[in-house]
Amino acid sequence: MTVQDQITNDIKEAMKAKNVDKLAALRAVKSAIMLEATKEGIPEVSDEVSLKLIAKLVKQGKDSAAIFEQQNRPDLVVDEVNQLAYLEPYLPAQMSEEEVRKVVQEVIAKVGASSPADMGKCMGPLMGRLNGKADGSFISKLVKEELS
Repeated sequence: MTVQDQITNDIKEAMKAKNVDKLAALRAVKSAIMLEATKEGIPEVSDEVSLKLIAKLVKQGKDSAAIFEQQNRPDLVVDEVNQLAYLEPYLPAQMSEEEVRKVVQEVIAKVGASSPADMGKCMGPLMGRLNGKADGSFISKLVKEELS
C-alpha cells in the first residue's frame, strides 16, 4: 500500500471516529500530495515525494507552533502539536543525537574541515546522507559545535 493510499484510508477512519485534528492534518497532506501530482501531470506521486511533502508539513507545523508560543497563543500551539502527532508516524524514524553526531564527525574528518568557515564543505555531503533521517537545522547546529 502506498503512502497516498494509507492517508486516504486514515482519512476515512478519522471521519468515522470524528477525530477533527487528525482529519485536518491528513487532509492537509492529501491536498499537498494532490497539488504535487497535478503540478507534475501524473495521477499519483511516489512514496518518496509523499514523504518529503509530509516532512515539509511537519517542519512548517513545528515552526508555526514555535511562533504561536512566542506570541503567547497556547490554544494554537495545542492545535499544531496535536496535528503533528498524527503526521509524524508517517515519517521514517529520526536518528538520535549520538548517531547524527557520529556521522557529522565522520564527514568532517573525510572532507578535512577544521574551522567554521568549512561548514559549507560538510553540509552538502551530510544533507545527502542524512536527508529525511534528521532535521537540517539540527545537523547544522551539530556541525557548528564540532567545528568550533
